[in-house]
Order: sequence, then structure tokens, then C-alpha cells
Amino acid sequence: MNRLADVTSPYLLQHADNPVDWWPWSPEAFEEARRRDVPVLLSVGYASCHWCHVMAHESFEDAALAAYLNEHFVPVKVDREERPDVDAVYMEAVQAATGQGGWPMTVFLTADAEPFYFGTYFPPEPRHGMPSFRQVLEGVTAAWTDRRGEVAEVAGRIVTDLAGRSLAHGGDGVPGEPELAQALLALSREYDEKHGGFGGAPKFPPSMAVEFLLRHHARTGAEGALEMAADTCAAMARGGIYDQLGGGFARYSVDREWVVPHFEKMLYDNALLCRVYAHLWRATGSDLARRVALETADFMVRELRTTEGGFASALDADSEDAQGRHVEGAYYVWTPEQLREVLGEEDAAFAAAYFGVSEEGTFEEGSSVLRLARTGPDEDPARVADVRARLLTARGERVRPERDDKIVAAWNGLAVAALAETGAYFDRPDLIERATEAADLLVRVHMGDTARLCRTSKDGRAGDNAGVLEDYGDVAEGFLALASVTGEGAWLDFAGFLLDIVLERFTGENGQLYDTADDAEQLIRRPQDPTDSATPAGWTAAAGALLSYAAHTGSEAHRTAAEGALGVVKALGPKAPRFIGWGLAVAEALLDGPREVAVAGPVGGELHRTALLGRAPGAVVAAGEVPEGAAEFPLLVDRPLVDGAPTAYVCRHFVCAAPTTDAEELERGLGG
Repeated sequence: MNRLADVTSPYLLQHADNPVDWWPWSPEAFEEARRRDVPVLLSVGYASCHWCHVMAHESFEDAALAAYLNEHFVPVKVDREERPDVDAVYMEAVQAATGQGGWPMTVFLTADAEPFYFGTYFPPEPRHGMPSFRQVLEGVTAAWTDRRGEVAEVAGRIVTDLAGRSLAHGGDGVPGEPELAQALLALSREYDEKHGGFGGAPKFPPSMAVEFLLRHHARTGAEGALEMAADTCAAMARGGIYDQLGGGFARYSVDREWVVPHFEKMLYDNALLCRVYAHLWRATGSDLARRVALETADFMVRELRTTEGGFASALDADSEDAQGRHVEGAYYVWTPEQLREVLGEEDAAFAAAYFGVSEEGTFEEGSSVLRLARTGPDEDPARVADVRARLLTARGERVRPERDDKIVAAWNGLAVAALAETGAYFDRPDLIERATEAADLLVRVHMGDTARLCRTSKDGRAGDNAGVLEDYGDVAEGFLALASVTGEGAWLDFAGFLLDIVLERFTGENGQLYDTADDAEQLIRRPQDPTDSATPAGWTAAAGALLSYAAHTGSEAHRTAAEGALGVVKALGPKAPRFIGWGLAVAEALLDGPREVAVAGPVGGELHRTALLGRAPGAVVAAGEVPEGAAEFPLLVDRPLVDGAPTAYVCRHFVCAAPTTDAEELERGLGG
């Protein structure tokens, strides 16, 4: 009996009709394995994962294979986006055992949830040196039946090894100028001067490292940092990783030139990159950065916003092509013939040259991913806009990629921050309103009556899984950004509720943080990872929110916790800056203060806007009328108008500048 029909995860629901007798992750599944004396097959993936779909079609939809699987195993299916703690623990084991990881992740466990055999994708027939999935199942069954003692020994050794991997970083002091300079040097060594970004293929958008580079330039004036950030953003925006018709970024580029993406579009990438491009515009005034920030914000609202006001997790990489085949990228790629069908001969030739569409193609079967093949400004912007609009309309007639409609708390927190700031920078109150609606959903559905976050929701219904550290850190970050933009102090209060739980439930000795609360479900290891992956690590996300909240409120406990957590950045930043970029960005804010800006005056007025556009790393802004606004933000207490005019107060490191009513003077004071 398949038990996935009533879950909230779209990924699990994709498997609800499999002939495999799937269980969701639950104590009952492991009790069943113990009762039957069989191992557990743990299969972990996510809804927009291409190879997860492939393995599902090849193996999990096969009746004969499913019958063998059901007889010899208790199959458990996990959505890694709903249970990042489960995913992290077993992915660490997979990587330790095989040297690599990825999804789908396939792990065989004892009834005590101890892993003893690992893999990722397995084909239906042996190929490329990989055994077939049936061969793997038969091999594991034989080992379980004939060599149980060996299986138990392997499982015990793996669990012992994982338990010994507890981090020692934290409490060794905060990162200072030497560590941040070393991190910049290390990034420059890995920088791809020809194509932008870092490292080779596949190449992922380095949003958090770019945030560090922008803040480092703002604080130090280092032109090299700004150049790496600006050139990387320009290369991505001109490449195939960016949707040249509809806006928004794909997950990564399969090549180092940003030409061919892996086509799935994730909320977290687009939220992070929207904010990065908005900050790049703030630093440089770049028209390209402005356009991409707004187009990415509009993409999120248009394509990912749900009826409840939150933002869905992802769009799939695959969709149906004209022949009815379910293939990757079908919605996005073009052939010259398809251009001619939509545009006619003359405009098709123009579009092919402009977007880099050729007869041989840059993707599969002669198709091309659209990119900006020409350099320099558009010679005919009106023609470009017309061609783009016609192609977008025609693309809208294609079969759209499926959407993963679950709401992930952390990723919505990132979206709230991005939309609030982008709306404020570019006078788009509609984006601020969308950010506020998403934040309302997080409070109503994900926080409920207890202020304890749940990880996910769908259709307005909260999921059963507890929030992890990244949820608390990123949602608090979103609330703090929204408080600064709207002048509504309630968002500061909500952030405080969440960060108090971080202090109480997620904090260990010497400033260490854990990914799960101390009262969460106990796994074979309590996960703890300070390094960035696709999103800021929960560790550094929490550190940043704690630091900002301390600047807003003067709370010594929150600042002390932030400083303790940043000990890991001191240790890892110089060695692996690409993988702790958000931690380095938070460290830049710490070195700069961060600055505390109180604007006694109207929200949305000139001084408030100037404060929001200040480039000082991590500066916090409180705005509101006095005395009414005094109760909203601690920074506004005893901050009167000067001569009846709106007035800005800037402090850092326990020292305050003279209050000013002049926007240009305020701008100079926040320039870094």
C-alpha cells in the first residue's frame, strides 16, 4: 500500500501512484522494517530534479522491480526540501563513503536508521560501469540475508565516524581584516577572468560570494572586488542561464561560459540573485543590473506566487516538446525554423544573430538556448523589445514546466528580503506589497500560535516538519529587511521571536550552531554545516540576522551570539571563500559596525530612501514619525526632528555622528 496520497510534498505526491509501497519518513516505517526484519530503502530527491524523474520512470514505475522492492525492503521516500536535516545527515555519509553526492540519493538503512550502503542514480540496466538498480537490490538483499554481521559492523562504523565529525569552530574570535583580505585573494585566484564566476563547469551562480565582494568594496574601496562582482553578474545576465524572454535564472550552467543551463528555476536562486543585482545597481548605477533585478522580481511574482500569497519552490527543468516527449529545456529553447514561424524571415534573422541561435544549435537536436550574443548597447532597442515580446507570447503557447507549489519558509524569507528592497530601490510599491503578503503567510501559517516555524506549507496548510536553522535565519532576515523598508516595527518583533528561539534551541558551546533544534527529532547525528550550498548556511544566515537585530535593539545577547557564530568564518573564510560567502558578507557588516540609521520622518521620504540606498555593509534602517514611531523601533527613541524637519541619526561602534536633515550629507555618511 502506497502511503503518499495525503502528504503535502509535491515530490512525494509525484510518487503516490507508483507500484512501490512507499512510506513517508516516520517512526512507523522503521518499526515495520524491524517487524519484518528487512532493510529500509531510503530514496531522497525533490520535485524539479531531472534525474529523480528519470529513475522514477525507469525503476519505480516498473511493476516487476517494485514487487521485488516491496518484498525485500521497506521503501521510504523523502523530499529533501521538506526534510533538509534527513538529507544532510545521509548526504554526509554518502559523500564520505563515495567521494561524491547528488540526487536522487539512494541509501540502505537498518531498522535503527543506520546507513550501510549508498548511491545516487542507478540505471535500469548496467551501463557506464554502474550496476543496474535490480542488481543493487539483489546484492543488498544477499548481504542482509547472508552477512548480517558484516552489515551491522559497517553501519556501526559509519555512525561512529559521523558522530566524530562535530565541528570545533566557534568561539575563536571574529574574522578581522586579515581573514577578509585572504578570502578576497583566494577568490581572485579561482576567478574566471574570461567568463566571470568561479571555477569551471558546471558553474553555479555565486550570489553569496558576490554579496561579499560588493560589501568588501563598499567598506574598503577595493576596485578588484567590485570588478569581479560586476563582470560576473554581467556574464550571467547575458548568458543562457538567464531567461532572456521571461526573466529569472536557471539553477546552474553546464558549461563555464554560462551558455547552456540546467533549466530548473528555483525560488532561492532567484531571490538571492534579485537582491544581488539590486545591490549591484545600488553600487554602480548599472542599467543592466537594474533591468535584471526588476525582471527577476517580476518573474518570481508572475511565475512562482501562489494564491495564498507565498512563493512556490521551483519550476521543473522538463516539459513536453512539440512531439509530446517529456524532455529537459523544451519550454525554453529555439531553432531557426521556430524563430521564422513566429517572426518571419527578416526579424528571425535579426533575432538569431541577437540571441545566438544557429542551425547547429547550442543545445540538443539543433536547438539553441537564447543568450545575448552581441556585446555593447542595443542598436535598436525598440526592435529588440518587439521581438522579445512576440517570442514570449509564442512561448506561452508551449506546454509549461510543472511547478512545485510547496512553500519553504527559508526561501520565502529570502524572497521577502529581495522583493522589499527591490521595490524600495526602484519605486515599485507593488513588490513591497507582495513581500508583505508573503511575510503575512509565514506568520499566519508557518509560525502559528507558538512562533515555532514549520518548514513547509502547501495550499495554506502547514506541513508536519519542524523548521531548521536556515528557516529561522532567512525568515528573520526577510522580516528585518521588510521592517526597514516599511517602517512597521511588528516585523522587527517577529524577527526577535524567531531569533530568541535560535539562542534557546539551536546554539551550542563556544558559539556553535546546529541545523536542528535541541528538541527536534533525533537522527543518527545532529546536523551541523556552516558552509553555503545553494543557499546561505543556516549557521551564517542566523549570524547575519542576529547581528542586524542586535544593531536594531542594542541586545548584547544577540550580538554576542552573532560574534560567536562568526568564529567559523575566521577559520574557513580564507581557505574556502566560495563556500562561506554569506558568512564573509556578515563579517563585512561586523567590521563596519554595522551602522545604525534612524530616520525620524516619513516612511518613503527622501531621507528614508537615501538611508536604504546607503552602501555601508549590513546597515540597519529604522524610519517613522516621532513620537508615534518611537514605540515601533528602539533606534527611534529620543530621536527628535531638528528644526521641525525629517532628521537622520547614524551611529556605529557606540559613536554617533551629528544628526542631519540633508540627504546628501546622509549619503556621504553611508557610502562605506
